[in-house]
Amino acid sequence: MTGKIWCTACVFLKGSLYTLCLFPMLAFAQGETKTVTLDEGTALAVVALRSGQPRLALQLTNALIEARPKDPALFYLKATAHAGLQEHRQGRKAAARSYRLSNDTREKFQAAQLASRMALGARQYTLSQVWLRRTAIHAPDDESERLIARDYRVLRQLNPWAFRLRGELSPSDNVNGGADTALQIIDGVPVVGQLSGGAQALSGLIASVDLAVSYRLRQTQDSRTTLGSRIYVQRVKLSSSSEDKAPDFDESELDSTFAELSFRHLFAVGKPERGGSASVGAAAGASYWGGERAYNFARISGDRTWRLNNGVKLRFGGLGETRFAERFGTNDANILGLGGYLTKPLKNGDTLSLDMALRDTKARWDNGTFYSASVRIAYGFGKPVGPVLIDTGLVLGYSHYPRFLSAGFIEVPGGRTDKSIYGDVSFFFHRYDYAGFAPVLRLRTGKRSSNDSRYDISETSLSLGIESTF
Repeated sequence: MTGKIWCTACVFLKGSLYTLCLFPMLAFAQGETKTVTLDEGTALAVVALRSGQPRLALQLTNALIEARPKDPALFYLKATAHAGLQEHRQGRKAAARSYRLSNDTREKFQAAQLASRMALGARQYTLSQVWLRRTAIHAPDDESERLIARDYRVLRQLNPWAFRLRGELSPSDNVNGGADTALQIIDGVPVVGQLSGGAQALSGLIASVDLAVSYRLRQTQDSRTTLGSRIYVQRVKLSSSSEDKAPDFDESELDSTFAELSFRHLFAVGKPERGGSASVGAAAGASYWGGERAYNFARISGDRTWRLNNGVKLRFGGLGETRFAERFGTNDANILGLGGYLTKPLKNGDTLSLDMALRDTKARWDNGTFYSASVRIAYGFGKPVGPVLIDTGLVLGYSHYPRFLSAGFIEVPGGRTDKSIYGDVSFFFHRYDYAGFAPVLRLRTGKRSSNDSRYDISETSLSLGIESTF
């Protein structure tokens, strides 16, 4: 009697050969014993998979792995057999082992793809995203990269967890927001004395990490509710020239940490085909400066978004924030804010956007009470210049403090008024990515002028960061 295997195969190792007792087997009689090489055993496992016998293929590969424990092809066959049995977690582990053992780029690509599919089958969406990013490391061509990006967007929709990680290193000629000169002039009148070295512009290096994690509590066709958290950490290292200029200045005073927990509910508004939406949210957290808590805060916010003709998107929003448990009275404040955002895609593929913000801050101490307005105009080039995508921006700002004491005791007549202008340009090297992450180089320069020269600031910084390409 001959036929396909329907029951267990007994496998015995004899040196470099296997003896297979088959009951009955693909082309062998029932009870017949046949000795085959390891390569022939591998071929039999492949035949078993192709003929719809994943259990047999798994048994064969498990036996073969005992002889070749570092063979990536065997672990790939094992993962494929687990896939045929809907054993997704075991399949992902076997595919991961195949990936780590392989030295071939194509094999690594295939193993990572399989590991991602197995994690998806087990509803381990975050693991599936991790493995999909690993496939991007070994993508053989542009079309594969495009498909990986598409699949990642699908996974992002499926995964209730969302992660965003950004890091930057920024050399700057003014890490402390210090004055341009040692002289202090208020409304054209010089003030007796000079500013300390720590109150003047100091150069150095700013390092920052920004991590945000959110979890989708509920989602329907028309709404989404999420819980979120964010932590931002910034550390500063002064240059040797700045240490000489301000030997008594403690650079740790410039270190900052910001942390918050948030809630947001997004829902559709208006006709579905228009894609309009609105959201409401709340957040609470704390801000730390120089290793000490500066203040706690609680905030509520809301916005409304319209999607207009020709891809134009318009958004208006507002917020209310209160700060408390403060270290200084300038941080014991209530803040009201309004903002608007407009973006328009152009016919040539570029994008033009306008971002506006108004703030009214009332604090227990006069120096923390002010109102401000800012406008940012941005232009993004849709087509890359060589391997680089370029975005540019110009920011104009205005703020006024109705009553202000400079250096804590010198009253500025009529209050303090600041005007600022900053320009920036970003170079995103999207073609030089690793696992879907690519470097971003940003150049920012500008100045703030004030009727109190203590707050005249010029700054130029060049930052290197990492962002996702999909």
